[in-house]
Amino acid sequence: MGFFDKIKQGLFKTARILNTDIRDLFKQQGRHVDDAFLEELFEMLVKTDMGVAASKEIVDEVRTQHRGRIVEMVEVLDVIKAKLKDLMRQPSEPIRFAEAGPTVVMVCGVNGCGKTTTIAKLTSQFVGEGKKVVLGAADTFRAAAVEQLTVWADRLGAEIVTGPSGSDPASVAHKTIEKAVALKADVAIVDTAGRLQTQKNLMQELEKIRRVMSKQVPAAPHEVILVLDATTGQNGISQAKHFTQAVQCTGLVLAKLDGTAKGGVAVAIRKQLDLPVKYVGIGESAADLVVFEPELFVDALFAA
Repeated sequence: MGFFDKIKQGLFKTARILNTDIRDLFKQQGRHVDDAFLEELFEMLVKTDMGVAASKEIVDEVRTQHRGRIVEMVEVLDVIKAKLKDLMRQPSEPIRFAEAGPTVVMVCGVNGCGKTTTIAKLTSQFVGEGKKVVLGAADTFRAAAVEQLTVWADRLGAEIVTGPSGSDPASVAHKTIEKAVALKADVAIVDTAGRLQTQKNLMQELEKIRRVMSKQVPAAPHEVILVLDATTGQNGISQAKHFTQAVQCTGLVLAKLDGTAKGGVAVAIRKQLDLPVKYVGIGESAADLVVFEPELFVDALFAA
């Protein structure tokens, strides 16, 4: 199964809403673009989790181009697709590598979102490109997380830094950067414990980890990646907002993109917070973490 087919499969639920509901708007031959039609279209778009702001912008574009006309379904679809591609446009390079010294990547997210698996996949890609990688297991309160990351490091040929159970996560992050600099590593990836975006003390802990790393390497962390479970829906917007406020996230990994996902949330986050989607997780293997391609993503949303 190719990339497009996997994305299409992952966005099945959203595509079904879009295709079925849009088709229902056109039960008769053509449709008059009036206020009633535009209101129905707006409600349909909001159901995909792409948010009120993005949905309104799309409807406004349909209004501008077609208000008062009798239109066919394909004409409206073309406007929606074009506007979505415009909303989702972003830089093509997923990771901004440092000009000198290690590129520091901090990874965060709520419990069970797929952080450790995402880090393993990223590490696999970097090692495959010939880069030297150091991992930091800063989730010191969950022994299983440290063990899992250690297994991945051994398997992939990366260095790893751990700390005693329950120790200060920021100290592990500090040692990770220290080791990356000493080894002249290309990339240092620091894992962090899963936490709800509403847990104030744990969000402050994340801020401390970020501060510690920024004092060691100029401009670090170069990337702060929020891993988002694609099945989360609207709660993903709250996660993105709070994590970005705490640690200045630079982008998302949309993990667990399977048939139960409502991929519209990526549109909402891009619109509200200007956060790009850097990678999409479309399976279990390392090769199934792929660079996000906005145009293919939008095409897959409308693939019947």
